[in-house]
Amino acid sequence: MKQKLREPLRDLAECSLPAALEAMGERWSFLILRAAFNGLYHFEEFQSELGIARNILANRLARLVEHGILKRDALPEDRRKIEYRLTDKGSALLPTMIALRQWGERWETGMPATPVLVDERDMRPIAPIDVRAWDGRILTKQDLLWALPEDVVTGDPAAQAAE
Repeated sequence: MKQKLREPLRDLAECSLPAALEAMGERWSFLILRAAFNGLYHFEEFQSELGIARNILANRLARLVEHGILKRDALPEDRRKIEYRLTDKGSALLPTMIALRQWGERWETGMPATPVLVDERDMRPIAPIDVRAWDGRILTKQDLLWALPEDVVTGDPAAQAAE
């Protein structure tokens, strides 16, 4: 019988959650990221849309660039004009941003945010972000447990069942 494991909470150096929080920083970093997902690219756009102090914006943009979430490029036509664009690493934060937005709609504001995020193909609202099993089942907290790497089943389950 396997004993239940608990995630080691003291070993912060080994944990990916504190590392992710260190990269993102705090509220302003998430708002800058949201603005980047909405097509803002320039320092002045971020500053005017978010109402953030210039020194804080410069600090947060530098941190996001340092962590590879945004890339900083000078425009070829005017090297003084800088664009900040999402990297692949930054774009991979989209599900996290949507999950936080949906959580805020449900638990903080109690109402759907405007505008509504929809599927471009059919203009229907996106589904809630869920934790899913390998076979697509939606999982709840009660369905999850921690396992050591040597206890994790990998590969094609159908092939393993045939063995």
